[in-house]
Amino acid sequence: MANRHIKKVAVLGSGVMGSRIACHFANIGAEVLLLDIVPKEGTDRNKIVNEALAAALKSSPSPIYDKRFAKRISTGNFEDDLPKIKDCDWVIEVVVERLDIKQQVYTNVEKHRKPGTLITTNTSGIPIHGLLEGRSEDFAKHFCGTHFFNPPRYLPLLEIIPGTKTDPAVLSFLQEYGQRVLGKVTVLCKDTPAFIANRIGVFGIMGLFHLVEEMGLTVEEVDRLTGPALGRPKSATFRTADVVGLDTLVHVAKGVQDNCPTDEQNATFALPGYLQQMVEKNMLGSKTGKGFFFKDRSTPKGDILALDLKTLEYRPQVKPKFATLDAAKKEDNLVKRTALLYAGTDKAGEFYRKSFHGLFAYVSHRIPEITDQLYKIDDAMRAGFGWELGPFETWDAIGAKTALDAMNAAGVKVAPWVNDMIAAGNTSFYKVEGGKRLYYDIPSKSYKPVPRAEGTIVLSELPESSIVWKNNLARVYDIGDGILAVSWGGKMNVIGAEVIQGLNKAIDLAEAGYKGLVVYNDGALFTAGANVGMIFMMAVEQEYDDLDMAIRTFQNTMMRMRHSSIPVVAAPHQLCLGGGTELCLHADKVVAHAETYMGLVEFGVGVIPGGGGSKEFALRLSDELKEGDIRINALRERFLTIGQAKVSTSGEEAFALGYLRRGTDEVIVSRAHQLAYAKECALDLWEKGYTKPPMRKDIKVLGREGLGIVYIGANTMQSGNYISEHDTLISQKLGHVLCGGDLSEPTEVSEQYLLDLERKTFLELCMQRKTLERLQSIITSGKVLRN
Repeated sequence: MANRHIKKVAVLGSGVMGSRIACHFANIGAEVLLLDIVPKEGTDRNKIVNEALAAALKSSPSPIYDKRFAKRISTGNFEDDLPKIKDCDWVIEVVVERLDIKQQVYTNVEKHRKPGTLITTNTSGIPIHGLLEGRSEDFAKHFCGTHFFNPPRYLPLLEIIPGTKTDPAVLSFLQEYGQRVLGKVTVLCKDTPAFIANRIGVFGIMGLFHLVEEMGLTVEEVDRLTGPALGRPKSATFRTADVVGLDTLVHVAKGVQDNCPTDEQNATFALPGYLQQMVEKNMLGSKTGKGFFFKDRSTPKGDILALDLKTLEYRPQVKPKFATLDAAKKEDNLVKRTALLYAGTDKAGEFYRKSFHGLFAYVSHRIPEITDQLYKIDDAMRAGFGWELGPFETWDAIGAKTALDAMNAAGVKVAPWVNDMIAAGNTSFYKVEGGKRLYYDIPSKSYKPVPRAEGTIVLSELPESSIVWKNNLARVYDIGDGILAVSWGGKMNVIGAEVIQGLNKAIDLAEAGYKGLVVYNDGALFTAGANVGMIFMMAVEQEYDDLDMAIRTFQNTMMRMRHSSIPVVAAPHQLCLGGGTELCLHADKVVAHAETYMGLVEFGVGVIPGGGGSKEFALRLSDELKEGDIRINALRERFLTIGQAKVSTSGEEAFALGYLRRGTDEVIVSRAHQLAYAKECALDLWEKGYTKPPMRKDIKVLGREGLGIVYIGANTMQSGNYISEHDTLISQKLGHVLCGGDLSEPTEVSEQYLLDLERKTFLELCMQRKTLERLQSIITSGKVLRN
């Protein structure tokens, strides 16, 4: 079992889930066979599967890292092509949720599947044990549930549900493969209705559907209260319901209500009156055009109207206002913010207490029914529903005893084990000791380590002694084997003075006594870029000398990344914009997570990349040019990447945009393994005899040859009203730097020459009123102003 390899996967069923599961296996390099039924009419026997795959590939957000990867998927139908599964290492069934149809598919699979091949189902509602009737011993031994969440590329949860005869080695393999290769958070579940995430998540949504009636809240108010303020997705509750589809939610809720008669909250899964009416009127959300929200296309801007739950009529949205939210939004730390929300004295505070109490009691009663370990519930909710804190982590944020006392006072009953835990003097569900995160284990009434995949590193769980330096935002860790890691926090992890100090200190320490440095961040994103607020304040106050020094310091820090005596490896994930991309451009190597969205987006705020990004694009353009190349075409590509503020939609696309280098930089699918692999790469560079790279003086720039095409292109775009007058100015300034200035012919220049030109141009743009307006817009509204 340890040597099992997955080279080819068969996905049976090409609906919304099947086609996207196929795409994700193509993402990680597997060969995929996607099959579906033969249409009842017509001569194209693969019409259903081909149209389904085409629709998936056109969908947004894309299910695939790079369109080229779609070539790894071949299609067919159950009648002609099922024998091909004999060559597959894993067969995944994703057909319609009907027991009889699934069993029919399995009967046919048994005719062609080779012994030992993994066979799993993506069912979300049918008990796994009920699917095995009539199956062979080998089939049953290699069969279990593998429940992917939609969309499979983006939601990392993979629930693994054993059958009654599943070989434990199969479960171990799937858990390890799911995490390391597919990049999933794998959660081993019991074979209970809706498994873990949907059981808890749908309870939470149904509970809110009832609570909104009880408290007389509007859909806008609930979505404001249950979105980012709580560390949950922007779609919050009602928008999420519209996207998922009310019919889907109702199906899962009804399944739990019917199959869990002894659930103490069974009545919560019953539909409130307004929801029942919405289903009857086919107001199912996005799929029918009407749900809790409705886009009124008769208005000039397509206004989004909200549903009045009492009248079921649509009305203009009203922006909710709560004192508790206003106070809490000043706190960036989600754990501290959660405690503030819970303690609120207005209607919002009352809402949080009621919803949290219901959730906390419910999850306490689900142990040991759906799992024996509480951390699995938190893992499932974070990975499957996008919560930053799971239910027990949220409870800890408020204070286990604080919330329990309030629940007892409110008459909300928790499971007895919670009272026993608190009575024994334990004050939390989790704690960190000796560099390990521990969870409260109910059967043993003691704390045990939360299992981690072998060889992974979690910064937040390292012992305090591993921190070798810190300031208010940045920390430098010793992660072992002579490698340091620097990390920072703050709102959107922006790069300001304290972060710059941390980056420089990390290089100082690494050069003094270590072998390498990894730049990495825990949390939701890598960085949104440089501190735009600081730049705006200096520019509006006309403190140009201070602004020049700030830009120079940023540039010098990036150049230290490039020209230090130790290797620097950057490991970005999720948002990596502006200064974050510039940091990566100057690292010796980048180990980007597959979901990394990189971009030099400064053009949108009225400036050009000023932290070495413009210089680096000129340098890479010079290195890429070969004898006989059409230089102007290559310049145009580099220019447009910055000029159109292009952001990669994946780590793979960052190669095409020139942010990553093929042959040097890498993409890793497993976020859990990213830091450990980046450390390994830094160590490898050191052990190969890393030598400090010299400052470059051989960068060939095009001068007037390139400037001519830039000016003509910008003026043509302005004449056609595609860009504004200020866009034209920024374009000309950007071209000026990429071409090395007003040089009479192609010339070799130094990195420092380009940095000085870049900084001078950045400052000149900061003196423009329209640039200040753009900076102000992004700070106050978060929106790009095109003036």
